[in-house]
Amino acid sequence: MKYRLISFLSLGHLVTDMSQGAIPVMLPFLIAEHHLSYAAAAGIVFAMTVVSSLIQPLFGHFADKLSKPWFIPAGVLISGLGIALIGVVPSYHFILLVVAISGIGLAAYHPEAARTANYVAAENKATAMSIFGIGGQAGFAIGPLFTTALLLWWGLKGTLVLAFPAIVVGIFLAWQVPRFSVYLQSAVKKTGPAQHAERDEWAPFLRLSGVVFSRSIIFYGFNTFIPLYWINVLHQSNAAGGTALTVLFASGVVGNIIGGRLADTFGLRAVIRGSFAGLIIILPLFVWTQDVLVATLLLVAVGLIHFMTYSPMVVMGQMYLPNHVGLASGVTFGLAVTIGGVTSPLLGLIADHHGIRAALWCVAFLPILATGLAFTLPHPRG
Repeated sequence: MKYRLISFLSLGHLVTDMSQGAIPVMLPFLIAEHHLSYAAAAGIVFAMTVVSSLIQPLFGHFADKLSKPWFIPAGVLISGLGIALIGVVPSYHFILLVVAISGIGLAAYHPEAARTANYVAAENKATAMSIFGIGGQAGFAIGPLFTTALLLWWGLKGTLVLAFPAIVVGIFLAWQVPRFSVYLQSAVKKTGPAQHAERDEWAPFLRLSGVVFSRSIIFYGFNTFIPLYWINVLHQSNAAGGTALTVLFASGVVGNIIGGRLADTFGLRAVIRGSFAGLIIILPLFVWTQDVLVATLLLVAVGLIHFMTYSPMVVMGQMYLPNHVGLASGVTFGLAVTIGGVTSPLLGLIADHHGIRAALWCVAFLPILATGLAFTLPHPRG
């Protein structure tokens, strides 16, 4: 495995996902500056999610037909520049436009970068994908902190600074494009004829997509409601609610690394099945307990186990579709985000009418469906 190239791709993943992580903390400033309603503010997040997620499979399909390593630096640059302009454009409609442009950059980056990571990973594909995923998780964590500091210091014009890491990393990755191309061409020469002799397994891939969508709903449910659960149900402070979310993501980074290693050692299916089976027990215990210390320990377990499935599912999707690796990456990275984002308002309605705990109970039963689907997944022919 080419660790240096994987780390470069992970760095690009960090910068692109900083863009997604930055938008929520911009909303209060945009509401005040442009006198937006909460619905209009939510529309900004929706625009980013829909544009980036729905067209990722299209970019993935295009990458499969015509390999385009330059999508990698271009995606970083476009996503960062679009976000940087949010604070200086004159109206709400222009905000939606630059957010959509940023979403196009995200959609261009993820499938091609994941496809490249697959080819340069050699035999350790799950480990490589976990390293790639750490960049995205770090971007989601750093984005809000970095952007908040900029906005507090310079106001909305501070968003222009977000262009700096995108430009620097984009130029660096553009310099690496020839190296990516060499390894991609080498991988195609070594595996191309055998790869295309294998048929794509669409039926297992569709069932795997159901598992991926279940995981996405669990993630978005916890990402949305954990701070509120800590404050309103466990009666902790606002700071404690934010800390709980940090605990979830921090344990998730560790789980991501462990999941990749275990998958390369014991197999992709074993990690996916075991992880979701573990969540069948852990999630109800978490929702049931009312002790803060026990809830925190269980939250660590949730983060570890839930994120262990990240890289095995992406790699398995790529193996089910050996002739459409980019498309598989676009679905597992893109459409999964859309499904999770769409279901969050539905969980919010449940929370409004029946309480936050009821919404989390709905999430807690999803691993049963995911585990059932996981046990129907055959071993990929590849």
